[in-house]
Amino acid sequence: MEYEKMLNRLYMSLPEKTTSKERFELPVMESSVQGKKTIIKNFSQALKTVKRGEKHFYKYLTKETATAAAMDEGKLVMNGKFFPDSINKLFTNYINEYVLCHECKKPDTEIIERNGVKVLKCTACGALNPLKKIG
Repeated sequence: MEYEKMLNRLYMSLPEKTTSKERFELPVMESSVQGKKTIIKNFSQALKTVKRGEKHFYKYLTKETATAAAMDEGKLVMNGKFFPDSINKLFTNYINEYVLCHECKKPDTEIIERNGVKVLKCTACGALNPLKKIG
């Protein structure tokens, strides 16, 4: 019985974000191939949804695809043909590494710098995880 009291007290002290069960929906990158270029139409909007800067994902994407790209009015124009499923797989990998908390899997995170190392800080559970450096 003492255990249950302690457990209830713990749940009462947790922030509301930690106990809520709302589902995070991963945005889909809307891309199309035009000639020898790939255009991601909702580049800026998708990154606003996951609360990450365009430059961070831009660096990740250009490194992973080994190609050049240019941002243009909320769109990203990449050199080369990359089909929607491969773009979205890369975006999902990025989300898993740089957005979702490695402990509680919630998207309530921010990238901070600690002692010169970029760290993923979860505002829901308080976890800190060092991030892989992008190129």
